[in-house]
Amino acid sequence: MTMMNQLSNSNSPYLLQHASNPVNWYPWGSEALSKARAENKPIFLSIGYAACHWCHVMAHETFEDSQTAEILNRHYVSIKVDREERPDLDTIYMQAVVAMTGQGGWPLSVFLTPEGQPFYGGTYFPPTPRYNMPAFQEVLQTIARLWQQDQAQLIGSASQITRYLQAVHLSPETTGNVTNADLDATVERLSALYDWQYGGWGASPKFPQPMTIEFLLRRATRGDTQARAMAVHALKAMSTGGMYDVIGGGFARYSTDNRWLIPHFEKMLYDNAQLAIVYLHAYLITGDPSFRQTCESTLDFVIREMRHPAGGFFASLDADSPGGEGAYYAWTLDELRLALPEASDQDLVIAAYALTDAGNFDGRNVLQRSLTDEQLGRQLATTPDNIQSRLASLHKQMLEYRQSRPRPSTDDKVILSWNALMLTAFAEAGRYLKRQDYASIAIRNARFLLENLYLNGILFHSWRSDQSGQQAFLEDYAGMVIALLALYQSDPKPTWFITAEHLAHEMVQGFQDPQGGFFDTHQKAEPLLLRPKDIQDNAIPSGNALACCALLQLSAYTGDQGWREISQHGLDGVAAQALNYPTTFAQWLTAWDFALGPTSEIAVLHGADLENLSELVDTLWSQYRPRVVAAIAPYPVPPGSPALLDHRVLINHQPTVYICQNHVCQYPITTAWELDKVLSH
Repeated sequence: MTMMNQLSNSNSPYLLQHASNPVNWYPWGSEALSKARAENKPIFLSIGYAACHWCHVMAHETFEDSQTAEILNRHYVSIKVDREERPDLDTIYMQAVVAMTGQGGWPLSVFLTPEGQPFYGGTYFPPTPRYNMPAFQEVLQTIARLWQQDQAQLIGSASQITRYLQAVHLSPETTGNVTNADLDATVERLSALYDWQYGGWGASPKFPQPMTIEFLLRRATRGDTQARAMAVHALKAMSTGGMYDVIGGGFARYSTDNRWLIPHFEKMLYDNAQLAIVYLHAYLITGDPSFRQTCESTLDFVIREMRHPAGGFFASLDADSPGGEGAYYAWTLDELRLALPEASDQDLVIAAYALTDAGNFDGRNVLQRSLTDEQLGRQLATTPDNIQSRLASLHKQMLEYRQSRPRPSTDDKVILSWNALMLTAFAEAGRYLKRQDYASIAIRNARFLLENLYLNGILFHSWRSDQSGQQAFLEDYAGMVIALLALYQSDPKPTWFITAEHLAHEMVQGFQDPQGGFFDTHQKAEPLLLRPKDIQDNAIPSGNALACCALLQLSAYTGDQGWREISQHGLDGVAAQALNYPTTFAQWLTAWDFALGPTSEIAVLHGADLENLSELVDTLWSQYRPRVVAAIAPYPVPPGSPALLDHRVLINHQPTVYICQNHVCQYPITTAWELDKVLSH
């Protein structure tokens, strides 16, 4: 009989993965912390997430090993944390490990005093010495011995590290103004850092960086050709690379090489949300149908594989499956022949993706486009359109075959901030692409989130199996405000706007830092080593940057300068960092682009004439206009609608558009051609 540790009653899929370990794991909480203090034992804190490949590796090698468990159980209180459920703890202790070692990642392995102060840490530790890393058992034995023989030294180190973290956290932020010329110079800086051969920024592992691409696309709408060229090049490189799942849609976490060939195979909701959005915006700017196809296939993948029946979106798909890492996605030629019985079909796929018997990943082939449709057309004496159509059909056949393989596991918890990103993606795609099915999915998702994660006036960060988790963080509030405003523009019902405005008030009240910006945790949240305030973008945008974006939009809708002043204070505080480190502060640059304007506030009123209304709305959303906020309402305007709609009237009983800049309005217009002319000016 398998003995269960203290994680067996957890609701986290990641913690449940470790519930049968011989390590006597505890979840983070008063029981574990009190036990450490009562027994005067150091804490071993392990932070990871369900789809993390190296977390699985360390678990199999180490945490399932009885000898290692015996050392941990004798000398330590061991705590497991799901970083996706507790981004606050992850932020604090990741900062500590980076300060101590110069690098971080997951699994995160940190040694703490019983008071929670860190004194040693790292990421993955192997069972035997390799990769220039000590064996984990050696680390455990050494720290246990030092704790017994020279505890004061370790406590002193922990105090020093804690003081450093608190000093960094509380240090005054630099202030400064940003101009459009500064943002132009930042585009130049990004170009100097850009990999014009393979696409993207940085060496391997290479991450997609959708926030940076979104900033470039916004600059492209101002006529910046260099920003446009960079964004298009990066998006093309990723969508023809192995990181993009050309068979089933969606993107893996990152590329392990410079060429976007071999991905780290886990699929995260937040990556796919943000990438769907930038491919959508790129399509609207360039008209390139491949960008639309990538956006839609990504959203279709989410619908098929990452959606709860009631409307929420799941967190992730694992990198591993019963056949090993990537086994679900990669192909042998024998598998290809089984999936595609016709030799001519096999030949086309082999040529398109340069498939070989040897493969490019553990004897299998990760699909990366080798020849374009044009090149294949010339080779096979047919048209590019015919190649495209044939490949699309063959991809469906290959997907059907692939679905018979053992699937990677799904982390089926619903995370509010990540759902907000995906809600935004579906709302925008529904609006811009005239996809009512996408718009309906967005509406259902919003209802699910508000019904299940907003209970008795309290917003929650996560949900699973009818249980809500931790109280919401800044990223949840800010993300939801932005998502509900996006939904309001697609489904102009006052309830979406009312809820967005209400959440914004709660966000300011619960998270605002009087010194500028926002804390990541609510003022009533559990006291920790420090109250985190992470201003850098990570896999998802900084909560602070999102909050500024949200308040800027609300200010445009309402005319409330208080929203703008709070946002501007936050923006000024990170000006220098954003300009100097653009890939780390890209969401801030996007906020600056909006703040610098000019922004257009557009009010559309209508009566019974829905045909002319449809023409006006189609014109409004025919292009990507990132510095526009729009409110559409019947006349008379329903209660709870944005102040932007106040004191408007219909002209000659026709649908009427009011276009304002900084709340100074032009004469109202009633025709689509007039609207297009004004917006294109």
